[in-house]
Amino acid sequence: MAATYIQLNLKIQPLEIGRDITLAVLSELGFESFVETEVGLEAYIQEQDWQLDLLDQLYPLAEKGLDIGWSLTAIPPENWNAVWESDFQPIVIENKCAVRANFHDPIDVPYELVITPKMSFGTGHHQTTNMMLNYLLQYPPTEHTLLDMGCGTGVLAILAEKLGAKELDAIDVEPWCYENTVENIKMNNCQQIVAAKGDSKIITNKIYDTILANINMNVLLLDIPLFSKRLKDNGRLFLSGFYTQDIPAIEAKANQNGLHLIEFKEKDNWVSAHFSKSNG
Repeated sequence: MAATYIQLNLKIQPLEIGRDITLAVLSELGFESFVETEVGLEAYIQEQDWQLDLLDQLYPLAEKGLDIGWSLTAIPPENWNAVWESDFQPIVIENKCAVRANFHDPIDVPYELVITPKMSFGTGHHQTTNMMLNYLLQYPPTEHTLLDMGCGTGVLAILAEKLGAKELDAIDVEPWCYENTVENIKMNNCQQIVAAKGDSKIITNKIYDTILANINMNVLLLDIPLFSKRLKDNGRLFLSGFYTQDIPAIEAKANQNGLHLIEFKEKDNWVSAHFSKSNG
């Protein structure tokens, strides 16, 4: 059933670092989707999950020197598509991959992804998704079995299939992400992706050549041991959703589980990291 959403409009100073910190806090509070604006951030949460005291979690940010102003708007279900159509602009990555919605004109690139995000996270605009798409282009998973954990819109799995991956699983704990992934799989005529609703506990027995996980630091730290168990020797693990200062903690957990850091990308203090599983 379609839900009414609350749009939280935030004006943030200083903008760049403040926006990233605020987004991370709101992600932990149940906000499902975000749009960066010229002055700050728009954040969306289901009306049934909204409470005014959630904003109390933003007050400690003032101690870090952030100035945050806010206002609220209710978005009825029938107006949600109009919100995305007005905000969502196509992106092109390295002149190889484009991400657009079905209401945009086609873009002439080798890999064109048609993503209608609705309430899911993952249009390629956020730094983490953008870097993960870059990694897939840099290391094409041709003929790979692949897991996209925390798939959001399914955008990473969809590009992976277009790059030649086989037997892909796209998993997300949120029902709207699962539904959106199924819709986007069909829209892109993908045949190899199986979408599922759940967390890492539903991953049983399968072994993957490549695992992608764009989630958040706390979930990644919990799931790295499982990722290592489900990754082939010399397999590739790409992680994102954490900050530059979190690299030591992520790397330490990875090393404890037979995973070694190959490289990492940074964009506006966000990080995507490439690990490999040792065969020893």
